[in-house]
Amino acid sequence: MNPPTPATGTAWTPRIVAFFCNWCTYTAADLAGVSRLKYAPNVRVIRLMCSGRVDPQFILEALRRGADGVLIGGCHPGDCHYVEGNYKMLRRYRLLQRMLGDLGIAAPRVRLEWISAAEGERVKSVINDMTRQLQALGPLDLPGKFTDWDAEVIALAREAQAKVAAEAEAEVAHV
Repeated sequence: MNPPTPATGTAWTPRIVAFFCNWCTYTAADLAGVSRLKYAPNVRVIRLMCSGRVDPQFILEALRRGADGVLIGGCHPGDCHYVEGNYKMLRRYRLLQRMLGDLGIAAPRVRLEWISAAEGERVKSVINDMTRQLQALGPLDLPGKFTDWDAEVIALAREAQAKVAAEAEAEVAHV
């Protein structure tokens, strides 16, 4: 069971934003719903025509706005309706993973999965698995981290200003 959050006392559930390819993964999610498969309700799906249309800025914006994780779903390699859109996404994903690592964001927070239209069960298992992984990691709270980072920068700026002022006073006293 999830530990209660300090502010509300209720169990914390991760917020996941999912970018799904219209032709495969979105159709599979629809199949999962029609088949009444049970998966975590904490996912907000955004349908795009192709996973190759997912701009890394969309992912960063979702995290910035409070998502704890982002799931990208596309056609299996070789089955893309736009020939190589999923390969384009794969290249972007690998670069984004490096950048997120440099920012201290754990790799499981952004996930890329190839899911065909017939794999409704796979949508269910991927969403449930990602939810469990994010629960183990805990909240990302990137908006809160921005506040902390801003406070650190302000403190460093004040420290630097004080040092410059002290050096200027020492110079005046020396003359």
